[in-house]
Amino acid sequence: MAKKAKKINVNFSDSGASNDQLYVIDENNNVISVVNATTNNVVSTIPVGHQPVSLNGNPNNNRIYVTNGGSQTVSVIDGATNTVIAIIPVGIQPAGVGINPYINRIYISNRGSNTVSVIDGLTNTVMAIIPVGNQPTSIDVHPYINRIYVTNEFRNTVSVIDGLTNIVVATVPVTSPMANIDEDLSLE
Repeated sequence: MAKKAKKINVNFSDSGASNDQLYVIDENNNVISVVNATTNNVVSTIPVGHQPVSLNGNPNNNRIYVTNGGSQTVSVIDGATNTVIAIIPVGIQPAGVGINPYINRIYISNRGSNTVSVIDGLTNTVMAIIPVGNQPTSIDVHPYINRIYVTNEFRNTVSVIDGLTNIVVATVPVTSPMANIDEDLSLE
């Protein structure tokens, strides 16, 4: 069986840390490989939870959040040291990670429990659990208007969450159950 790897470039230019690190998920070995994008060399390998699925980074505090679908947790990595500094229990089958860097909130879509976990980035604790549609997968945040958008795979909908109240304020029908949210929505 071939190994699966997923790549996401996390840029920390606002944090003063190096901005040339690429974090690669290796779900078969339950690790994140850190690649120097300038030299194309692996500079670190970070053990995380069982079956890492997705990751995203907060440029304001140099933290990377990894969903671990098999262990129902989120691993928090310090981007300066490339070490896990916290493991946060969340819902069943965590999938996507959305971040509002302005208010330091992390949003995790939990496919198996049909919820979104809201994590306080300062304390690394779950501060709210929001019910959404069936099988939430992709998640993204519009930080300027503090809205969170979650695709519900088996309902052909997108749940729109108000980040101030943590309440679903709209459910938008879409044409495809596998719809993904535009990764550029964060307007960096």
